[in-house]
Amino acid sequence: MTHPPRPRQLDSPMLPKIFRIVGRAQAAVYRRTGGRVGGTWRIGAGFRKPVPTLLLEHRGRRTGRLFTVPLLYLAHGADIIVVASQGGRAEHPQWYRNLLADPDAHIQVGRERRPVRAVVADAERRAVLWPELLDLYADFGTYQSWAEREIPVVILTPR
Repeated sequence: MTHPPRPRQLDSPMLPKIFRIVGRAQAAVYRRTGGRVGGTWRIGAGFRKPVPTLLLEHRGRRTGRLFTVPLLYLAHGADIIVVASQGGRAEHPQWYRNLLADPDAHIQVGRERRPVRAVVADAERRAVLWPELLDLYADFGTYQSWAEREIPVVILTPR
């Protein structure tokens, strides 16, 4: 499969700020409506095939503050799978780096909030999950083609 060329706008220092502002707004609306608004991603490949969205609450590795980000997810048995794609940017998202420092977090799916522990999928597990993630949201493949890093797959296990 051929992917579109990597947009130069991905390198803009404004993009993380825009992600942060949009993410905060989506999280606020999601919380207020119990996921009825903001609980489904309908952008890019999600336009034709909407993707479920959750809220990930995690602790900042330097500040210790709690942060909440909306993420696309795949339910996989009792586990929840998320992807640290950041739209194909060169660096890992902050939430991923924060989970490496403190893997205990909470997710909210709809109105349900639950504790989870984050584990980065090893190469073997990632190879099994990646095709399912591409089926969930085809743009992950495009993002991987744009990134020089391997985009991490994170398994959120109930605790």
